[in-house]
Amino acid sequence: MGLLSVLLLAGESRAAEGRAFLIAGLDGKTFFRREGSVNGPNGHDGLAVIDISDPARPRLAHVLGLDTSVYGPPTNLQITPDGRLGLITSPVTMRQEGENWWAQADDRLHVVDLAAEPPVLIETIRVGRQPSGLAIARAGGVALVANREGRSVSVLAIGDRTVRVVAEVDVGAEAAAVALAPDGQRAYVAKNKSGTIGVLTLTDGQWRYDPALDMPVGPGTYGLEVTPDGAFALSGNTGPAPSDGHADTVALIRADPARPVVLDHLGVGDTAETLAISPDGRHAAIAVVKGSAAAQASPAYTPGSAAVLVAIRPEGRLRFLGEAPAGAVVQGIAFDPSGEYVYIGNYTDRSLGVYRIEGDAIRDTGFRLALPGQPASLRGRP
Repeated sequence: MGLLSVLLLAGESRAAEGRAFLIAGLDGKTFFRREGSVNGPNGHDGLAVIDISDPARPRLAHVLGLDTSVYGPPTNLQITPDGRLGLITSPVTMRQEGENWWAQADDRLHVVDLAAEPPVLIETIRVGRQPSGLAIARAGGVALVANREGRSVSVLAIGDRTVRVVAEVDVGAEAAAVALAPDGQRAYVAKNKSGTIGVLTLTDGQWRYDPALDMPVGPGTYGLEVTPDGAFALSGNTGPAPSDGHADTVALIRADPARPVVLDHLGVGDTAETLAISPDGRHAAIAVVKGSAAAQASPAYTPGSAAVLVAIRPEGRLRFLGEAPAGAVVQGIAFDPSGEYVYIGNYTDRSLGVYRIEGDAIRDTGFRLALPGQPASLRGRP
C-alpha cells in the first residue's frame, strides 16, 4: 500500500497552537476477516494527522509512516498541550513462523514534530516492554506510558523537542492504559488482565504505586480517562473475551484523595473498547465494538459497532443516554474542543465517523472521512 508516501497537505501553514487537529494510529498488519483476525508482515503502519478546524467535516492533513499496532489500546498516542509534539507507541511487531505471523512485544515510542511543515519524526526512544496506553500531563512536561509485558509504567520528561525516560514504576501486572489527574499529582492505571485500576501518586518528585489502593472494575479494562475537574475517573471494560455477545460495562470511580472507590457500573453493550470524556465533564462517549470483531461464523457476530453516550452525574452515577451506529471494529474515540462533535475510528472500514452531541443525545452526521489505513487509535490534546 502507498501509506508511507501519502502527503495531502499543500500550500497551507499550520500554527500548532491554533489549529484543532487529532492524530490517529493506522495499523497495516492486523486484519479482521470473515474467519477472524489474522496478522501480516510489518512495514505498513502510519500516523494520520486529521484537521478538525471544521469539526463537522474533518480532513486528512498528513500521513507519516511509522510502526504502531491495534494490539495496544486506542489510547497509545496523544498530542502535547501546546500542539507541537505527538507521542505514539509501537506495542508489538510481527514475527513469521511458517505461513503465520505472530505478535511479539516491542518497546519503542515515536516522537513526532507536529509543528513542522510537513510533520516529521524527530526520534524513536526505548521505553518499557509492549508500551500501550499513554497520557500527557495537561501542564505539559510529563508523560506516562503503560507497559503490558513490562508490567510497569514508564515516566517520561518532555522538553521542547526531546522526550526522555526518567523512571519506571513496577505495578505488578499488565498495564494497558494510564490516565493523569488534571493537577498532575495522581495517575490511574488500567491493569487489564487483573481487572483492576491501580493508583500512582507523585510524592517528593517520584511516582509511587500503592497496591492497597487497587480497585476492581471488571476484566479486560482498556479505556481509562479522568474528568476535567478531577472528581471522577471512568474505565471501559471489554470483558473476559471481546465480541463474545455478552454485555460489558463502564465503571465510575470517585477520585477521593485518601482512597479512590468505585461508585457505579453501567452496562453499555458488548466490548466497551475505549472512551472519551467531554470538555465540560458532563458526558462520556464510548466506542462499543459489539460483535464486529468476531468471526462471522460466531453466534456473537454483528456487522457493526456503536457510539454510546453516557451522562456523568455530579452525585457519582452514570446514566445511559443513547447510541448511534458505527462501522466495524471501532477503536479510538475523541471529542472536538467544543464538545459538540465526537469522532470514532472504524477500523475495518478504514474511516473516521463524525457524530454530533445534541443536548443529551448523540447523532450520526453521516460524514465519513476515508483513511489510508486502519485506525487503531485516536486522540487529540489532553
